[in-house]
Amino acid sequence: MRSDTVTLPTEEMLEAIRTAELGDDVFGEDPTVRRLEELAAERMGKESALLVTSGTQANLVSLMAQTKRGDEVILEAECHTYYYEVGGISAVAGLIPRPLKGTRGSLDPQDVERAIRPKNIHFPETALVCLENTHNRAGGVIIPPSEIEKVHDVTRSHGLQLYMDGARVFNAAVALGIDVKEITKHVDSMMFCLSKGLSAPVGSIVVGSGQFIERARKVRKMLGGGMRQAGIIAAPGIIALEKMVGRLREDHDNAKYLAQGLVKLDGISLDPHSVQTNIVNFGLKIPGINAEQIVSRLAVKGVRTLSIDSDRMRAVTHRGIGRDDIQYAIGVFGEVWDSIAQ
Repeated sequence: MRSDTVTLPTEEMLEAIRTAELGDDVFGEDPTVRRLEELAAERMGKESALLVTSGTQANLVSLMAQTKRGDEVILEAECHTYYYEVGGISAVAGLIPRPLKGTRGSLDPQDVERAIRPKNIHFPETALVCLENTHNRAGGVIIPPSEIEKVHDVTRSHGLQLYMDGARVFNAAVALGIDVKEITKHVDSMMFCLSKGLSAPVGSIVVGSGQFIERARKVRKMLGGGMRQAGIIAAPGIIALEKMVGRLREDHDNAKYLAQGLVKLDGISLDPHSVQTNIVNFGLKIPGINAEQIVSRLAVKGVRTLSIDSDRMRAVTHRGIGRDDIQYAIGVFGEVWDSIAQ
């Protein structure tokens, strides 16, 4: 339960890889990639789409396609782009991050407006505002369309673009019971992952205007992301979009079930009602024991989790983790807690 990135492709996906119609995608000649990109753009309500290798590459390509070196980018202080992408926003893109403290991953529109730089020779130019939905470090929390729209109103009034890291945006849409377009219509560009809860083995998709995707395609090539017979990646991605979205409800139900089991243990700080999608973050209040020690003890018994920091952990549900596995995990947590009490 370390991450939904450990999902394995379905048998149908593996067969699709074997039989995919292929061409050279750098020349725009892979028909399977083109089908995936057209499908992705339609699903997200955007003009065009681009297949890239990973979520991290998707974010970097997207930022570089909408900015110039020395520009400032406003983002939430614990978002994936700022926290988990090796500083590529600065080291590669040459951008200056302006992190703002959010509320459970959501930015206050007034804070965004205050952070936009006025025209001044001393200041970098604000070029882009970024959101993450669902928000990883906040515990898979959803930023609802109404909140996205408020931030978009601010960016639009200042002539700025709003970008969304939507790696798990389908989790948000399924949990809210709405079409994903109700979320994506309030952003100018975004990405989403095929290789997390949707179970494809590789790949993410960037979507936006045709002009933006044209620039993004060139940036992707610059970063070494131009692929040749990429239909072997695109084929399972098509299946992911067509057949794997609805089953995310099962992951959300299992996450809530896990939270209800964990909250019964002394020393765990967790509000089960805060679990909205497939990520369960919880605090530890055990004197002399840190999160990494708990992670190690659980792993010995076959339950893999992650530490977020010294006193916080997370578990992620996904395809391949069923209700029996959740029950087993809750039992192992109980065993570990009993061993600590001794």
